[in-house]
Amino acid sequence: MGICWAQGNLGQDMTDPFFFGYGSLVNRDTHGYSQAFRARLKGWRRAWRHTHGREGPFLTGIRCAQSEIHGLVARVPGADWAALDLREEGYERHAIEDGLDHDSTHPVTAQIYAVAPARMVYPEQPAPILLSYLDVVIQGYLREFGEEGAQAFFDTTDGWETPIRDDRAAPVYPRHKILTETERSFVDDRLAKIGAMVLRAD
Repeated sequence: MGICWAQGNLGQDMTDPFFFGYGSLVNRDTHGYSQAFRARLKGWRRAWRHTHGREGPFLTGIRCAQSEIHGLVARVPGADWAALDLREEGYERHAIEDGLDHDSTHPVTAQIYAVAPARMVYPEQPAPILLSYLDVVIQGYLREFGEEGAQAFFDTTDGWETPIRDDRAAPVYPRHKILTETERSFVDDRLAKIGAMVLRAD
C-alpha cells in the first residue's frame, strides 16, 4: 500500500471527493482526472444492463456482498462533478461507505456511478454490447492490472449472454481507442473462452 500512481500535484485539497471507476474510467486516456490511484472495492460486481431510454447496454456496478472489483479512484478537483455527471448520464452517484481499499497515501472519500435498479429493463432481444466500448475497458485493465486483472474483469462481470457487436472497423463508442495487436488478441481470446456471441460486420 501507499504506492502513488498519480501524476500531477500531490498537494491535493484533502476535502476533494474522488470517483471510483470500474469500466471505461479505468482507461486513463478517456479522461483528464490525472490524480488517480489503483483501488479495490468489496461488495460490488459489474453487469451489462439495458435501461429505459437507451438502446445499448450500460456497464454498471451492482451490489454483491461476496464480490470485489478492481478499478481506479480519481480526485474530482473542487467537487466539480458537472463534466463527469454529463459523461456518466444515465447513472446515479452513490457514496461509498465502506469496502474501499486504494493506493493513495491520503484519505479518500469516493463515490461510484451505478444504474438505478428501477431503470433496468430485460429485453427478450437485447441490443448488443459495442466491442469498441469493451476494448477501451480492457485496454485500461491491461495497463493498470495486467492480464490477471483484465481476466478478473471478465470473472466479476455478469451479462455475457448479451451479444457483442464487432464495430472495430467503424467504432461507434465515442471514446474508442486503438488497441495493440496483443490487446486485441487478449480481448478476442477471452470472448471466445466465455462463449460470447460476437456479431461480425458483413
